[in-house]
Amino acid sequence: MNQENRLLLVLAAIQFTHIMDFMIMMPLGPQLMRMFDISPQEFSFLVSSYTFTAGAVSILAALVMDKFDRRSLLSIAYIGFTVGTIACAFAESYWVLLLTRSLTGAFGGILGALVFAIIGDAIPLERRATAMGKLMASFSLASVIGVPSGLFIATKFSWHAPFLALGAMGVIITVFIFLWVPRMRSHLSTGMGTGKQVFQVFIDISKNPNQLLALLLMICLMLGQFTIIPFISPYMVSNVGFTEAQLTYIYLVGGALTIFTSPLVGKLADRFGRLKVFSVSVILSLIPLLLITHMPPTPIYLVLMVSAIFFVLIGGRMIPAMTMITAAVQSRQRGGFMSVNSAVQQIASGFASFLAGLIVIKTADGQLANYHYVGYIAVFFSLITLFIARKIKPAED
Repeated sequence: MNQENRLLLVLAAIQFTHIMDFMIMMPLGPQLMRMFDISPQEFSFLVSSYTFTAGAVSILAALVMDKFDRRSLLSIAYIGFTVGTIACAFAESYWVLLLTRSLTGAFGGILGALVFAIIGDAIPLERRATAMGKLMASFSLASVIGVPSGLFIATKFSWHAPFLALGAMGVIITVFIFLWVPRMRSHLSTGMGTGKQVFQVFIDISKNPNQLLALLLMICLMLGQFTIIPFISPYMVSNVGFTEAQLTYIYLVGGALTIFTSPLVGKLADRFGRLKVFSVSVILSLIPLLLITHMPPTPIYLVLMVSAIFFVLIGGRMIPAMTMITAAVQSRQRGGFMSVNSAVQQIASGFASFLAGLIVIKTADGQLANYHYVGYIAVFFSLITLFIARKIKPAED
């Protein structure tokens, strides 16, 4: 295994645990709402607390992201993330869990920025979408392996157990960060060292319309998908007829498909163009967005078909989009910019979850109402991304 593949493997493992830690909250939704006796709005706070703190800390991290070795920051952030995840396992009340989720999100937001900054620095643009596809396959593995196993462990033992298992994985992955991630300091020799004023990253972004468009693309992408994602599991249980155990099938089938489609999407984006693949994926994704949010009681096999297509097309949107976003900034600014982008992503997804929580209500018979309005919002912002993406251009190093 060459150095580039070892690096990608470690980054994918980091993404796997980071994504699973975040995703496991969604299928645990029905269980947490029942055990803590909380409303859909309170559950949405659990989800959005992670993203809001991730966004806030990412903004602060942007001030120093390009002033230090990438590996040093990655190891510090991942250790903090692992400690936060283990702390979640010992939460005994809603408010303690809300606090520990916020702590985990604070480090998780930095991780997302660092992983994509490292990809942008280490992988040439002509191969970057392929690398992004491999990295995004970790999302699929989190769905096909992580979430079902997490749900099984939670059902067999308690909801605390998946967080303990993730914490144990985090300890092992930390060792490989030191073994397989090289020191990355080339960006320090390009003028973004400690001599620059501390707010330079924000000044540079504010003066660059291309970078502002890249951030706007991320905001609309999150509003175009994360409004519906947190309530998929609760909606399937309360309205469509799934049991909590059957939720596993949604993530198992969708994740299994995207293990194969994510690398393929990356290769297609490198071959036929990132904008073209992104546009086709966005347009096709509108169909499952509307079907999921309007679904009545439906046979399981039909639900699984729709949800699997949803997973595939959401990945088909994100892979070329992230490639375009990393290319919109020069390497000397990439760490700080990707930290700001991570902040924007987390805050936008947190706001999307919070917005959905305000719209979706629980009726007297236990069902969730108004979910279809959330679907219309997701479609609207998805369509806007088509116009923004066309205006983003690669930056010259």
